[in-house]
Order: sequence, then structure tokens, then C-alpha cells
Amino acid sequence: MCGIVGKVHADIQRPIDERTVRNMCDAIVHRGPDEDGFFVEDGVALGMRRLQVIDLAGGHQPMENEDGSLRVVFNGEIYNYQQLSQELRARGHQLRTASDTEVIVHLYEEYGVECFALLRGMFAIALWDRRRNELVLARDRLGKKPLFYAQTPTGLSFSSELHSLLCDGEIGREIDPAAIDEYLSYLFVPHPRTLYKGVKKLPPATWAVFSGGQLRMERYWQVEYREEREKRALQERVEELDGLLREAVSLRLLADVPVGAFLSGGLDSSLVVALMRSVGHDRVRTFSIGFSDASFDELTYARQVAQALDTDHSEYVVDYQIEEMIPQLLRHFGEPFADSSAIPTYHLSRVTREGVTVALSGDGGDEIFGGYRRYQARIMADRYNRWPSWAGRGLFESLWESVPEPDGYYGTSWRKKGRRFVEFARAVREAPHTSWAFFLPKPKKLRCIRKILPIQYLGRLQNRVIARTGKRHLGPETRLCCGPI
Repeated sequence: MCGIVGKVHADIQRPIDERTVRNMCDAIVHRGPDEDGFFVEDGVALGMRRLQVIDLAGGHQPMENEDGSLRVVFNGEIYNYQQLSQELRARGHQLRTASDTEVIVHLYEEYGVECFALLRGMFAIALWDRRRNELVLARDRLGKKPLFYAQTPTGLSFSSELHSLLCDGEIGREIDPAAIDEYLSYLFVPHPRTLYKGVKKLPPATWAVFSGGQLRMERYWQVEYREEREKRALQERVEELDGLLREAVSLRLLADVPVGAFLSGGLDSSLVVALMRSVGHDRVRTFSIGFSDASFDELTYARQVAQALDTDHSEYVVDYQIEEMIPQLLRHFGEPFADSSAIPTYHLSRVTREGVTVALSGDGGDEIFGGYRRYQARIMADRYNRWPSWAGRGLFESLWESVPEPDGYYGTSWRKKGRRFVEFARAVREAPHTSWAFFLPKPKKLRCIRKILPIQYLGRLQNRVIARTGKRHLGPETRLCCGPI
């Protein structure tokens, strides 16, 4: 992965403090350890950290068009860049590199903001158009690459990570209570909000243009659900799906660095590795993480798949002692995020990076093809919620909630499953978009809010104390207002 940052003033004649953008860039060095790049002129500064994947020698950013009127920084990969490159050359554009980054700047020169709908890939893009004095931001269709932005008193700043963006001292740190409420509902903060009032996430499949102090944005793509009336044989559909998957895997193998794969032993990652072998990739390097807790460990299945597909397989066993890891994870996320899968993903990414630069995974398969049991839980909850409350539904839920809840993972206990189900069904009645995977029951949510609000109050109080006295610690008498937390 790479990372991009930048800052633009509404008054384009006002000079940029280059140190701010360099500090923002330094804060994401982990995203791009190979090199950095900057473009600075009156009123605008762009920066990026690069992880070299395509055109190692010629892919330096920021990249420009022929006359230097357009500059781009880019995080991600464009899978159809070779086809687009040929089309652009046929239209008279002079491309000097074999990089997918250069395709973006010439494509924008040809089509303007309509160009983003032509890109196949994952991306966060920032482009400076000197001819119009406009900053253009764009994010890929499903939001695989992050992009945060904030409008400040002098203009607009952006970054691939939240903590990097906060290196700009003009951005306020006021907490957004609505974001806390959403987090306690879904266990993450959905776009466009972030934990901070003044910072937003650019939504997926969206471009934004900042010019003269004004920000406008528009969605360039939307998922379409169409009823297919033509009856087709199952085998025909299977062959079509197989072709699409093979094409997707082949495109993602285009790299000038070693490519491997995460392998859990599940259907999705196993299929990806099998397709890597079938499209002609050399002996694939695969990587798996195991845990001492048998309920989480999947090494046996991954090992079976690796042997069947003859991969160069590496296994690592880790534990869930995460006390030292939490501060680092929080720093990268920049805001609360309660999906525990971040822990094994962090471990797996760290050890995989020692062997390859790019790794394919099976992420997304369960969401597209309905592979999670949570979808079955939602169907059951919808049916259950048709049970009238006057017919004893409330009594049934009260009985389940009175059952003592055992410790441990809910997937191994019917008592925890039953209690979670009635909590989930009630949450769906209150908020239909609630997901089994991400929700907090309303009573627990209210208890958390009652604990968070005093902490927020103390944070503001401490800031006032520091401003007046220079002391950084509050006395014990002021801590009492929090009560037992």
C-alpha cells in the first residue's frame, strides 16, 4: 500500500507551510517505506509515501502530464491501466512511463471527473489542476482505499490516515457525539463521519472538487440490482462466474514485485490460490496464522489446501495477548473499531511482508455470495419479529436475558447465541440496518454513553487546566465524577 497527503488554500496566493505536509507524510511512512515525493507551490502542496509495485524505476510520484498543468498522487492499483494506456496513446497522449499512476493524470486530462468511472481497481486519488486551481479527490467504488479530509479556516487538507491528517494544527479535535452513537450502534464509524466533528471520510465511488473555498462532490457509481428475466442453465452461470474470477485474479497478479496469498483454508482464500495456480502463476507463496485457542485456529485446513495445491507454505502461531498491540492498532485506525479480525490480519500482514510485497486474499467473498451465518440470522430475526408482542414475545425475550451469560466466544455457547439473537432481533426492530456482526444492544450502549460523557467532560476540563496552569494532571477530586468505569 501507499499513502497520500495534501493541503490546499482557498486563497491560492497564500503560501503553504511545507513542514505541515512533510509531517503528515512522515506519519504514514509505514504505508510507503520505499520512497516519498512532494509537489509544493503557492497555495497547494501534495505528498506521498510509496510502496513500489509497478514500474519500480519510473513510478515516482507526484506525476504530471506533458505540460505540468496536472499533478497527481495516488494510493492503490489500477488493474486495467495497460488497456487505458493504449487508448490514451491512440488519442495522442505522450506517456513516458509504464506506471498506472501516469494513466490517471492523462485520463483526467481527456475526460475530467468522468474518468474515475473508467478505472478498474482500488484507489484514493488526489489531483491538482493548475489550469482551474482545483483540487480533485476520488475514491474507488467500494472504498477499499481510505481517504480522510477536513475543511479548515484556510482551505482543505486530506490524508490516507486520520492521525496523519491531524498533523495539520488547523484541524479541530472536537469529538462528534453522533459518531460515538454510531460507533456504539455498529461498532465502527460509518462514512462520512469520523470521531472528530471537523474530519470526514470521502464516501466510496465519489469524487470531490475543492476550489475557491467551496467543496462539491458527486457519486460516480452505484450498485445496481437487476432482475434477470432470461432463464439460463446453471452450468452457463458457473462458467460465467469462473471466467470473471479468473480475470479478476489475473489482473491482480500484474506486479514487478513478489506476489503471494493469505490462506485460511476457507473456501474464498483457497479458491483464490487455486486460481492463481490455474492462470499460470509460479509456485504460489501462501501464508497462514494459527492460534493456540482451538476455536480460532484454522491451520489444519490451510495446510491441507497448501499441500493439495503445492504452494510454498509458511505458518505462524500467535496468541491473543494484545495489550501491547492495541495502541498501534488505534494509531492506524485513528478512531474506535471493534472488529477483532483486525488482530489476526495485523499479525498475518506483518509476517507476510517478510516474504512478499503483495498478497491476495479472499476478503469480500462472504459478503458477495452470502457466506456468513449472520445472513441466516437476519432471515430468522425478520421472521421472529413478525411474532406479535402481545403474543408473548416480550416474555420470551425476558426469559432469555435472565439466563446467566457464560464467558467465552458466543459461537461455542447456545446460551450466548440465544441471548445475542433476542438482542439482535430487538436491535433490528429499532434500526433495520443493524448487522449481526456489528451491533451493541441499546442498554449496553446507554451504559457506555454514560461512562464516555464524563470522560469527554474531563478531557475538556483538563485542556482548560493545562491552558491556565501548565499542569497536565487533574487532582483526584475531579476524577470522582466519572464514577466506576
